[in-house]
Amino acid sequence: MSGPAIDPSAPKTVIADTTANPAPLGLCAFGLTTFLLNAHNAGFFPLDTMILGMGLFYGGLAQLFVGWMEWKKGATFGTVAFTSYGCFWISLCTLIMLPKMVTGLTPASPTSMAFFLGIWGAMSTVLFLATFRLNTALQVTFGLLIVLFALLVLGNVTHGSEVSHTIHTLAGWEGMATAIAAMYTGLAQVMNELHGKVVWPLNKS
Repeated sequence: MSGPAIDPSAPKTVIADTTANPAPLGLCAFGLTTFLLNAHNAGFFPLDTMILGMGLFYGGLAQLFVGWMEWKKGATFGTVAFTSYGCFWISLCTLIMLPKMVTGLTPASPTSMAFFLGIWGAMSTVLFLATFRLNTALQVTFGLLIVLFALLVLGNVTHGSEVSHTIHTLAGWEGMATAIAAMYTGLAQVMNELHGKVVWPLNKS
């Protein structure tokens, strides 16, 4: 038995999307966690459980939720970026913790870390190109992120030398600048939405 015929000329019902913009949460999660890790790289404090906790839950889990929310909104860029960087933070923390949790497991070598960070830098480069369809603040954030990954790769390639320490310190300061750009991009969207006008600009005037 066939169902009722569908009239293609009949008006379609469009359901308005009334959900909040999840991107600011993802950008803040990425930014705050990146700032703390790179404050360590810059020499302010040693690597400890504070960074691992932030990496797993705010940088990691929170961004996974944001990626899912972006998928629900049909935003492909946000889905790929936030889900990917959420997994980046979880995998980075796992790389640090696993050798201490599993006896006999070899820690990641400087060479393998250089490859790990390098492939993330390559993907970030493609996402950076995509930001030219979005806004200037994201272009700055991803541009700085590419430089950060490049410095971290160099720091691992030169591991054991005096220049490696200098490069990691420089990466720390550059990473904090990257984090500030990400936090600004996220919080600007919050401020602009609350005020109903551009208070913190996302594009060049």
